Amino acid sequence: MYQRITPPSAGERITFKNGEPVVPDIPIVPYIRGDGTGVDIWPAAQRVFDAAVAAAYGGQRKIVWFKVYAGDEACEQYGTYQYLPEDTLKAIQEYGVAIKGPLTTPIGGGIRSLNVALRQIHDLYACVRPCKYYAGTPSPHRSPEKLDVIIYRENTEDIYLGIEWKQGDPIGDRLITLLNTELIPSTPEHGKKQIPLDSGIGIKPISKRGSQRLVRRAIKHALRLPPEKQQVTLVHKGNIMKYTEGAFRDWGYELATTEFRQDCITERESWVLANKEANPDLSVEDNARLIEPGYDALTAEKKASICAEVGAILETIWASHGNGQWKTKVMVNDRIADSIFQQIQTRPDEYSILATMNLNGDYLSDAAAAIVGGLGMGPGANIGDTCAIFEATHGTAPKHAGLDRINPGSVILSGVMMLEYMGWQEAADLIKNGISGAIANREVTYDLARLMEPPVKPPLKCSEFAEAIIRHFSD
Repeated sequence: MYQRITPPSAGERITFKNGEPVVPDIPIVPYIRGDGTGVDIWPAAQRVFDAAVAAAYGGQRKIVWFKVYAGDEACEQYGTYQYLPEDTLKAIQEYGVAIKGPLTTPIGGGIRSLNVALRQIHDLYACVRPCKYYAGTPSPHRSPEKLDVIIYRENTEDIYLGIEWKQGDPIGDRLITLLNTELIPSTPEHGKKQIPLDSGIGIKPISKRGSQRLVRRAIKHALRLPPEKQQVTLVHKGNIMKYTEGAFRDWGYELATTEFRQDCITERESWVLANKEANPDLSVEDNARLIEPGYDALTAEKKASICAEVGAILETIWASHGNGQWKTKVMVNDRIADSIFQQIQTRPDEYSILATMNLNGDYLSDAAAAIVGGLGMGPGANIGDTCAIFEATHGTAPKHAGLDRINPGSVILSGVMMLEYMGWQEAADLIKNGISGAIANREVTYDLARLMEPPVKPPLKCSEFAEAIIRHFSD
């Protein structure tokens, strides 16, 4: 089945049922070492994973590692430009759960991004990025501990699908001509808009299926959180891109109020119910007036629409969600994308899970990571219904490769996510304890050491940080 790799003789495959992993006690987990500093951070991370599993389960459980290749290391094994060999794709699909270090984006033609390719090939539609502060980690913010969010980023659509044409491309020019001469004039709401003839052009597809399966995972995750964190915020720019990002928001609400009706309440519904609870004799129109700013200045048609909305809410969910019952449900709300960038800094403790599209999620996850200490401490996962890949979220930093100095925290925390995904919470908790203890004790690598007050001298090596984490498992 494989050309240049041999699966381990011991261990079993992780399988999937209804989109969730079924994990044996001794699973086989493929790993990609990663380019650049992957040579340093992967051995350190693997040492931590194995120690945590051994400490948590005393030999009853064990991960059997299966080395597969991607990036520069794959080219060494399979030949020039073989950045993502078929062996690796088959192994990840067969064994279900994999973990990887950072990969170099190839320069020139072919694969645009190995990370994007892995997500699209395996239909890993949910990029999951927790951003949580570990005490003692240097941060540019006064209160980074207030931020504790999980970003669910749609992974397969939006402009990352990569359907675009450069300026001057004959096919792109044909598309611009078609849009300018036929399609735009045939759509009255576009008026006299025209695309400049010297434009590059790209397509931004946002589908109902893609949107709702992402929001479904976000809501299921919220249901596993403590009651005070059960909230999903749909992040979008739907005020401008009404039929793509606005549709994402609408489809998210639709899912929450149909498939998860008994478990969810929307923010707007909560206002209606709370108004009724505060004043049982409140009329539908007065309730509408309270939830809609400028109600009295609206047209009669718009007023009627809002009153109909209020009436429908009270009729359909008062029995199941009224009288305070809604306070025990998952709160689903939405925020404009540019606003959320400000709010995760000024009001971070108001948010829990942020569900958004590909480009928004790319920006937002890095911005949130900066608040809690940077990408060196940022884990990530790419999850689908039959496969999951956990990964470092930073680059390859080739100038630091082989120096045993880089922070392995991103891969280690990604492994924590992997263990939690597998249901091995005890091992995951040991690692989180170890990271917290090491940082609090100022046992850190150079990237964190130089930002601490006073700076830590000398900082730990990459391998030494791994050992410090293990020492602090029981903290």
